[in-house]
Amino acid sequence: MKPPRATLFRTAAALATLALGAAAVPAVSQTARAAAPATAKAAPAEAQWIDRATVVWQAEHTAETVEELSYADGGTLRLTPASLTDAQKAAYPHLAGRPAYRLDPRDRDKAATALRGPLAAVQRAADDHDHVLHRTGVQIPGVLDDLYADRARSARLGPVFHGARPTLSVWAPTARSVSLDLDGRTVAMRRDPGSGVWSVTGNPDWRDKPYRYRVEVWAPSVGKTVTNEVTDPYSTALTADSARSLVTDLADPRLAPAGWAALKKPKAVPLRDARIQELQIRDFSIADRTSAHPGQYLAFTDRDSDGMRHLGRLARSGTSYVHLLPAFDFGTVPEWRSDQARPGCDLAALPADSDQQQKCVAETAAKDGFNWGYDPLHYTVPEGSYAGDPDGPARTREFRQMVQGLAHAGLRTVMDVVYNHTVAAGQDEKSVLDRIVPGYYQRLLDDGSLATSTCCPGTAPEHAMMGKLVVDSIVTWARQYKVDGFRFDLMGHHPKANIVAVRKALDALTPAKDGVDGTSIILYGEGWNFGEVADDARFVQATQRNMAGTGIATFSDRARDAVRGGGPFDEDPRVQGFATGLFTDPNGSPANGSPDEQRARLLHAQDLIKVGLSGNLADYAFTDSGGRRVKGSEVDYNGSPAGYAAAPGDALAYADAHDNETLYDALVYKLPAATSAADRARAQVLALATATLSQGPALSQAGTDLLRSKSLDRNSFDSGDWFNAIHWDCASGNGFGRGLPRRRTTSPSGRTPNPC
Repeated sequence: MKPPRATLFRTAAALATLALGAAAVPAVSQTARAAAPATAKAAPAEAQWIDRATVVWQAEHTAETVEELSYADGGTLRLTPASLTDAQKAAYPHLAGRPAYRLDPRDRDKAATALRGPLAAVQRAADDHDHVLHRTGVQIPGVLDDLYADRARSARLGPVFHGARPTLSVWAPTARSVSLDLDGRTVAMRRDPGSGVWSVTGNPDWRDKPYRYRVEVWAPSVGKTVTNEVTDPYSTALTADSARSLVTDLADPRLAPAGWAALKKPKAVPLRDARIQELQIRDFSIADRTSAHPGQYLAFTDRDSDGMRHLGRLARSGTSYVHLLPAFDFGTVPEWRSDQARPGCDLAALPADSDQQQKCVAETAAKDGFNWGYDPLHYTVPEGSYAGDPDGPARTREFRQMVQGLAHAGLRTVMDVVYNHTVAAGQDEKSVLDRIVPGYYQRLLDDGSLATSTCCPGTAPEHAMMGKLVVDSIVTWARQYKVDGFRFDLMGHHPKANIVAVRKALDALTPAKDGVDGTSIILYGEGWNFGEVADDARFVQATQRNMAGTGIATFSDRARDAVRGGGPFDEDPRVQGFATGLFTDPNGSPANGSPDEQRARLLHAQDLIKVGLSGNLADYAFTDSGGRRVKGSEVDYNGSPAGYAAAPGDALAYADAHDNETLYDALVYKLPAATSAADRARAQVLALATATLSQGPALSQAGTDLLRSKSLDRNSFDSGDWFNAIHWDCASGNGFGRGLPRRRTTSPSGRTPNPC
């Protein structure tokens, strides 16, 4: 039995103390839920072939050395020392100071052949060509873009229907051969030498047939030529568990629910005025006994359920958008419900302060029905585990019904999209992009190893065809699913140019031509600055300061930290802030410093909140806590300007989201132990008000208005329904006291194990 809600409030502080010393329970990382990666370690690839004529390589040329590119069957491409042009330095700033080599013009027509097999940069002794001084692999994205991107950018990839006949196309410029495995038979495909696209046109009876591509390609990660059977990166539909793509036409009337073509959305709300509820699809209804479709897309069509009634009330009170955590096909949840594991213990019978709940949940986490979904497998297909029938295109119809259900409740739909990484890379069975064009779609570091600063195998939207995939995928969600907005996960790992290209493509959509007004679609994302791309190291990033003035918002951490206190990765979560008792109601933690230090921090927090209420405007002028006349850009936030926005709408305000503790749980840690239940609720309202009343868009986590708790779990991405489900009826409690969370751990970089 769960304790009464009043008891939970009274014991909140005591449980917080217990949580700080809870026994560790093994965490199940997001990437661990994919199949084990290939064990072979790729050889270093320290040379970078950046265009058809230029290789950048740290090898220093002397009169005693000769440099060349070596490829299959003894072929060579001669290299001579050169310097990078200003344009090349601008395109590759991280390579600007390195030695460069020019390909001999007589060898440049061999490039396409060389790229379709093993490739190495070799330095030999000038007087003895058999004496190899240095040998390394070669990174090839730059030269692939130079050779193929101009024509490939305009290609329509994936299944495209012309009348009743489908054409299937895949970009695989380095493949030796590509064929289609269609419904158990092999169909040859033709390569266009100018674009590197392989394609085949089929018959009307191909419709909805399962297929995969059979790609023969050199795979540096295992050092050999392989034949990969792989699904389509541009899939529009899938069989269950993403085993095969389907030749599906999203314009097929059978996939449109009744009223889809004539669907009327609530009036578009400009981003600067948006009030957004962040919501995970399974959380929304899995514990709602009044829903006929718990945990599914169709729960949003249950108009009389507690959850939908609550969303309706929020819409009438000014909420304009529901932001759905990832709903594209992700790689870590079995899609058939019969395959989803369930905890094997009576969770409700365990004490509220026990560590047994998390231990029990962790035992089945790798195979249960819950995950946040920040582990993309196919970017442009709805996730099957939320569908009534995951095997086939029914999930398309059900996703559309969800969008209809939200519209009928007075809400527009935002999708959380994760183009900055994939669930797997290399020869892993859940690697899609990297098994078709190895070494292209994933971002590589200087030695050729995979960039993983995003927590998972990073992608490279700075490369033309990965950037195209981002734009094409977003446009498909907008046109075919009538999605009203997109939130970009770790947007700072994208080039600014890529996100601006998304904006331009959406703005071109019209009701007459596309069925949607693309100019009304809102865009925002996480503009954090870290990792191998930090400080514009490789390109101008889509970070907070860089996105100012674009009409694309970034999450603002300035007022969030001032309101809550501390930051997301504090060793002691009891650091207080403006709404959590700093100086005015100290909790006794030494992390808060002396009374004088607390007072100074509180005054500075108030300055940060003033900047936040202005919409984080850089030029907003006010009198700060020291009596000085300052602009928002002159207020310090951890060494950066607090104000960075050019206009209202550039910064998105929030006090809590799915990341880190819920606001209620943060208050449990930060407020003094003797704080009453009523005062805890008042503190929560105050914290939320700083975001809701700001000039610009504001977001809050669904259920926060009900004092939602996850029992202090700050990273509940894989903690199951027990800790994550929203309880819309007050009788079920707010989620607190459902057991202690896992002990908090951080990675060497200081980020949580799954920061995505």
